[in-house]
Amino acid sequence: MVRSVDVSSTENWRRAILHPQGTIKDAINVLISSSLRIVLVVGSNGILEGTVSDGDIRRGLLRGLELTSSIQEVLHRNALVVTPGINREIVLNLMTANKIQQIPIVNSDQRIIGLHLWDDVNALIARTNLMVIMAGGKGSRLLPQTEDCPKPLLPVAGRPILEHIIMRGKAEGFTHFVISVNYLAHMIENYFGDGQWLGVDIQYLREASPLGTAGSLSLFQAIPSNPIIVTNGDVITDIHYGELLDFHNDQNAIATMAVRLHEWQNPFGVVQLEGMEIKSYEEKPIVRSYINAGVYVLDPSILSFLEAGKPCDMPALLEIARQSANRIAAYPAHEHWLDVGRPEDLREANSEK
Repeated sequence: MVRSVDVSSTENWRRAILHPQGTIKDAINVLISSSLRIVLVVGSNGILEGTVSDGDIRRGLLRGLELTSSIQEVLHRNALVVTPGINREIVLNLMTANKIQQIPIVNSDQRIIGLHLWDDVNALIARTNLMVIMAGGKGSRLLPQTEDCPKPLLPVAGRPILEHIIMRGKAEGFTHFVISVNYLAHMIENYFGDGQWLGVDIQYLREASPLGTAGSLSLFQAIPSNPIIVTNGDVITDIHYGELLDFHNDQNAIATMAVRLHEWQNPFGVVQLEGMEIKSYEEKPIVRSYINAGVYVLDPSILSFLEAGKPCDMPALLEIARQSANRIAAYPAHEHWLDVGRPEDLREANSEK
């Protein structure tokens, strides 16, 4: 489950509650005292009966209602509500589409348990966690383009792949980046520097020799204190890194891997045999499986399984941790995703941007 925007923990929404026997004047007083621009009409059983906005009140008064009129006269009974677990993006989209700035949160019994507010949902959460980008590979499949340019610097829509990743992370509230470099490292460092021109902080893990997609994490001089996001330097995706991090924090896992559903259709009819007898036949079946999306969240404790300066790929690291009785969680990612590893992938990335 993707963590919802936590605005109910402050309990401020309780100041917006009005009992169903209230009057329009009572509703006005609630609007003034709560400053939440909504009245939540809630019965004694805690069930949300409806909502009232200042616009509802104004329209009621214009049609001749009095301040002493029942709140039932202006009650919006079919108010838009959401359940816990609805993620930030969906809440924002609902608010935008319906031109509202508040959405009540109710449980399965329609009892109100919180309130989403536009200012809270739309606020960017500052993430202090490190985001590590693996950018040391040679990109052999993209030769000759990578002969004198590291793959993460190849342009997509006029900007290097690596810049797209950093700016996506920044849009999610991450400002502390670590780039692992090896092949043509000086070109990456010369381009990005310390990151100030992008409004972020960038440091580097410098591999003396290729260490794979996880080995360079052994080069940290000081082990990070919080979980870290790790992404391959050739993955362009709309995955919400912040929501991935929140998901990981809820899983009690040493690591979380973003995975994607991959579908492949066999171009032939498939025959199942038992000895020389045909038991079944399926015409061009579709095979569905989850694949590694190349984006992870790691608890710092997993770094203890690495040997300093020894090559290690991320799947191998996760397997070592799993065999030591640690839980590895999977985060199903449905967002746009592209691994820019082949010339056709690079062409696709440029056609999409």
